Amino acid sequence: MAETVAVNRKARHNYIISDTFEAGLVLTGTEIKSIRAGKANLSDAYARVEKGEAWLIGAHIAPYDAGNRYNHEPKRDRKLLLHRGEIDALIGRAAAKGLTIVPLRLYITAKGRAKVELGLARGKQLHDRRRDIAERDSRREVERDLADLQRGRR
Repeated sequence: MAETVAVNRKARHNYIISDTFEAGLVLTGTEIKSIRAGKANLSDAYARVEKGEAWLIGAHIAPYDAGNRYNHEPKRDRKLLLHRGEIDALIGRAAAKGLTIVPLRLYITAKGRAKVELGLARGKQLHDRRRDIAERDSRREVERDLADLQRGRR
């Protein structure tokens, strides 16, 4: 069972996610300790492929409290571990369709490894976001009415 450390809630609000995949992270010792303590944030992060390597950019992993002078830089770029075929597919799909690679969640596997779930995303327009909010509100209202009917209030 994977323990979720950080979720990028803005990603599902601002983007339409077409496909997801998993990538490992190259981390230092103090970074993994900070992640296990739950001190990570993916809200402004994205992934980019440069020179045949995938990188996670803008993810904030807080400095480890018990770290020493060799503590890590909180916003440094971190290398993503993907197979060559996955990187090539990412390059092709992202470039051809104008998609962005965004991290959706950061989690720790049962073996203790930190992984990030990435999504191929297309930006939502303002009217798409408004429609999503209206659908969510109406769904909530229907569920509330059904709950009231089951309790016999109406």
